[in-house]
Amino acid sequence: MGTKIAFATCVQLGLSCIEAIFNLGGKLNLLITLTDEQARDKSGRVYLDDIAKLHQASLLKIANINDPAVMAALKDHQIDWLLIIGWSQIARRELLEAATCGCIGMHPTLLPVGRGRAAIPWAILRGLPETGVTMFKLDEGVDTGDIIAQGRISLDVTTTATELYHKVNTMHVDLITRYWPDILHNTISLTKQNPAEATEWPGRKPADGQIFNHMTMEEADRLVRAVTHPYPGAFYQAGGQTIRIWSAATNPSAGVIKLKDGYLTPLDYEIEG
Repeated sequence: MGTKIAFATCVQLGLSCIEAIFNLGGKLNLLITLTDEQARDKSGRVYLDDIAKLHQASLLKIANINDPAVMAALKDHQIDWLLIIGWSQIARRELLEAATCGCIGMHPTLLPVGRGRAAIPWAILRGLPETGVTMFKLDEGVDTGDIIAQGRISLDVTTTATELYHKVNTMHVDLITRYWPDILHNTISLTKQNPAEATEWPGRKPADGQIFNHMTMEEADRLVRAVTHPYPGAFYQAGGQTIRIWSAATNPSAGVIKLKDGYLTPLDYEIEG
């Protein structure tokens, strides 16, 4: 009968992988996404209705990945592997065991570095020379499962979140394309993560994008690049107004916003309030 695979996503990274699988001539027996009501509230949300209809795949809409309806659907469709990519809710043991072979996820860091949230902004904020994407088998921890494969992405002092998001998206597609045959034929090999090398990155809120005068030029520049599109953007408050900054330049001797060791001048920005 062949390996039966389900795919859960609600963002572009996941949809790009689904499209890549279908472009390979692959089949997905079940697609899972958020309900339409939640769709409107989620940043970067995508819908799977059209692609499910195009490829005659069953589509299940849920409020939570651990809903009993998910377990029931996996059993009804006799799913071997469940791919969960671009989904913020943590899969519980019951779900991990509902698919015969287990669940596979992807995380946009080189695990075990950068477990947790906001992986793309943090890679820029921390000035990392490289990051990447890790495909791994999910377990009950947060980004702690055995590694299937990794792809590396170089960063430099000009990399923006927009550019990195695009590279991460491309790497997702590259990994799913290269390892799809191994998933299909159950020939993936697993490598344990080294706990001694693990780091955890916390979640970020829009308020964390505020620029302060005590920041250095490097700190302000990194913040602008780290939270530009598709994120909420950096901002500076002065005189009852908020300047929403999507790109900016730094200069040690002249500019618009005074910093600890120089100035920041917004290039692409909006005035709010």
